[in-house]
This record gives sequence, structure tokens and C-alpha cells, in this order.
Amino acid sequence: MRADRLTAPVEGMEEALAAVDAFDEALVAGLLRPRPTGGDGGVTRLAEAVAGSPLAAVTAEASAKAAAGAAGEDHFVALAAARTALLGAAHDALLLRAEEATGRSREEPGDPAAGQDAPANLLTAARAWLCDLARCGWQGLDHEVVSGAAEVVSAMLPEPSLRRLAFLLDGFAAELAASCPGSSMERFPARRWADLWTRGMLLTLPGAVGTPVTGTADGRLLPLGIDLQEHPTAAQAQVHAVLEPADGSAPRLVRAAVSVPKPDTVLGAGVWQLLRPHMSLLAAAGEGRSMELTGMPVTAEGDLIWSDDHARTGEPAEAFATARVALPTASAPVTAPLDRHPARIAVPVFLEGYTPRTGEDGTVTFTVAGVDLTVDTDRIPTAGPLTPEAVARSGACIALVRWDAGEFTLQPLAVETTVRKKVTAVHAGAWAGGTTDKAGARAEKAATDAVKVLSERAGRLLRK
Repeated sequence: MRADRLTAPVEGMEEALAAVDAFDEALVAGLLRPRPTGGDGGVTRLAEAVAGSPLAAVTAEASAKAAAGAAGEDHFVALAAARTALLGAAHDALLLRAEEATGRSREEPGDPAAGQDAPANLLTAARAWLCDLARCGWQGLDHEVVSGAAEVVSAMLPEPSLRRLAFLLDGFAAELAASCPGSSMERFPARRWADLWTRGMLLTLPGAVGTPVTGTADGRLLPLGIDLQEHPTAAQAQVHAVLEPADGSAPRLVRAAVSVPKPDTVLGAGVWQLLRPHMSLLAAAGEGRSMELTGMPVTAEGDLIWSDDHARTGEPAEAFATARVALPTASAPVTAPLDRHPARIAVPVFLEGYTPRTGEDGTVTFTVAGVDLTVDTDRIPTAGPLTPEAVARSGACIALVRWDAGEFTLQPLAVETTVRKKVTAVHAGAWAGGTTDKAGARAEKAATDAVKVLSERAGRLLRK
């Protein structure tokens, strides 16, 4: 691995992100506050940053209209598109560095597929609410403005093609509501809220919603590791794997994910019993086994639309063997246009021969070929046996290369470490298929009891 490619500066990156930050600050105050024409406002800086692109004319017009306090929906859409284009360019440059570091090739992009048709009136209503947010800004938030999303989301949820946008708006509105009134806030999550606003705006465009399936996958699936993301009311497990196609073509990197709602009383290893029934791949990955796929739907971006009807458990397949043998030759999938964002970068990589070090503040660093790479131990889930201490003692690691706060970091999925003089593999998702570990078993039992109590209460309420 050429770790030096992950620390070398990327030309133009600071300028692009500075323009995005300036626009995000403009969203804090509101996009229709009068500004002197040609001033150094965030909207003007965004327009200047895309001056050499096909978006130059529409963004310049939108900037002028916003400065005059006369911007309409089309202008807000143009600004959202310009911001997305800048972050997309940053994503592409950073992903190229990650590919140079790993020596991995990327699949050639095909013709873009059309999104699903959706009711135009609901898209228009969602866009109108997002425009209201942009006009008042985060500082001008109040419950009356935020509550405007409720009716829109309720109308969207019965429509399958709009659920992706509905969930985004629902979660966004919940965060905004918890922060009302905006005038009382001292600090704002400017980048996050601007990301949600921008993505929501673009998803309201006709043809943008939906993830069309572009083909099917046949062959042997070799899991590398599980990335578990947990929130108080939801959890998602994403399995990163190498697919060896049945036709003998080159292996490729793929992903499979499952998401579920959860009560906030289910914590730690208890989330697996909520996720496990929905995807047999979790048990296979936790047990170190491969899966045989037949006709599994897959998108051009390498996302398997998982169905247990198209999979069966295969032979044992140790993740570190896969990482050493199959991962180096696997091609990376393309990225969907709206997913081109630095925060979405997650490149599987195998490391060994590094020197781990723990700083005084507890930060773990791997020195790889003389280059220091920060290990993001905060991303290690509590629902598994992997710990920061095990990472700090490791000699080999399967990780995801991510980019956060201006630098590439490593998110460990599994490590090889010495336990009682024996090299042992420790996986973050080892408990996905069940566990005999005492701590894991206690968490599973506690979760079972919590779910049972909640089910009984829900049953009584329904009977009433």
C-alpha cells in the first residue's frame, strides 16, 4: 500500500471546501438576506468556484437573485447543484488518491439509468418546504416553519418511490425541531444540515429518486467485514465483500446493507437480533462463511439488493484470507452521481507490517511505510468483540479508508492480534450471527427482554 498518497495535498481541495463552507454559513443566516452585489458572501463565493463549469451561468444568476432577495425555487435548486458539484469534485479527487494508495482499478461507468417516476405534486411540496428553510436560515428556525414537513412526509410514505426522500425529510425535520428556536442556538451543525438540505433539494427533481437495479450477480460472495451504524431509533449493518463471478471474470467489490427501526432501549449486541432475521448474510459473515449467489439483483454502484431467495450459505471463507488473496485484484464499483461526497468514501483495504502506536489522548495511529495514519476507533461498534485496545496491539487489519475533518483515516473492521501467544482474528461483526461470549450473550438477553416488554405494551394499546 502506498500510504504516502493518502497524506499528499490535493490541489484545489482547500479552495473548494472553503467555498462550500462559505455557502453553508450563508444558509445559517438565510439565503435571501440582502447582500451587496459582488460582495464576498457565501453565495457569491459558491458561484465563483463553479465559474468554469457548465453550471456557471445558472449559478451566477441564482447568486445575483439571492443577493437581491428575489431568488425563487429554480435558483435554490441551482445553488444546491453547484454545492453538490463542488463536493462531487472533491470526492473524485480523494477517491483517486485512495485508489492510487491501494493500486485498485475502478469499473467503467455505464449510461446513467433513469430514476423512478414520482407524483410531481409531492415533489413540489417537498421542494417548497426546503425553500422556506433556505429563506429563513437556521438562525430563523421556529416550530411553525419546521412543522411544515409533517404533512409532506405523511403523504410521501405510502408512495414507495418517495420513501427515500420521505425518510430524509423526516429525520432532517426532527433534528431541526429539536433545535428550535434557531435564534437561541450558539453553534450550528452547518455542514451536516447543508448536506441534508442540498440532497433533499436535488431529490425533489423529477427522475432523481429511486435506485434502479441494473443487473444480477451470480458467483461466490466472500465477506470482508461488517460496518454497523447505530442511532437511538435505527440501526444499519453494511457488509463489505468480494464477489467472484460465476463466469470467471475479475472479482469486484460489492456491498449489502440492511436497516431496521429499533427502540432506544435496545443497545449494543442486542441490535443483531433485530437485523439478523432480515439478511442471512449477517450470520454467514459472523461465522466466517461464504455465500453462493444466483440471480441476486445488483446496482451499477455495487450494492446488492439483498434477497435470501437468491443466496445460500457456502463453504468456510476466512476474511483475512480473502483480504490477502482476493481483495488486491478486486475492481471498485462506480459511485452514483448524488453519492459523490467525501463523507461517503469507504474503501476496503488490507494492512500488515505496520507499527501501531497509542498517543497520550488515546488516539491510535498506524505507521505504514513511514507514514502515520489515524485510526478512527470511535467508529468501532460496541456490538462486537473488537476494541481499541485490540486494534492497538494488532499486526494486521482489514479497514475502510475514510476521509474526515481534512484527512484520511482508517476504520477497523477486523484485526489480527496476539492472544495468549496465539495470533487471533477479532472482527467488529463477529456477533452478527450469534455469540457465546458472555458480554454479548448478556446484551442479547437484555434486548430480548426489552423487545418482549415493548411488544406486550404495543399489543395492549392495539387491543384498547
